[in-house]
Amino acid sequence: MMSQTITLDIPHQLGRAGARARIESKIGRLADKIPGGGTVEHRWEGDSLHFTVTAMGQQVASRLDVAESIVHAEVALPGMLGLFAGKVREMLEKEGPRLLG
Repeated sequence: MMSQTITLDIPHQLGRAGARARIESKIGRLADKIPGGGTVEHRWEGDSLHFTVTAMGQQVASRLDVAESIVHAEVALPGMLGLFAGKVREMLEKEGPRLLG
């Protein structure tokens, strides 16, 4: 089964440095949102945050590209998780702005 990639733009008014700082301070809390627990590994490459969420034997690779007034998110859902793309998109649309709030 192919993976499915969700892309989403999250507007903000923090400026690039402010958005990066806000994301960095909150990325560690992402694991708390995963039912049944999970781990989050992340690294910055310039203004792009690459992070992998591992839960229930699945790895979800994601990237946030931080720009002056938007954060562009890409989340690759492997295999069966692609079936939940709609729900994941809804959660990102709701939680994304909170990550920057």
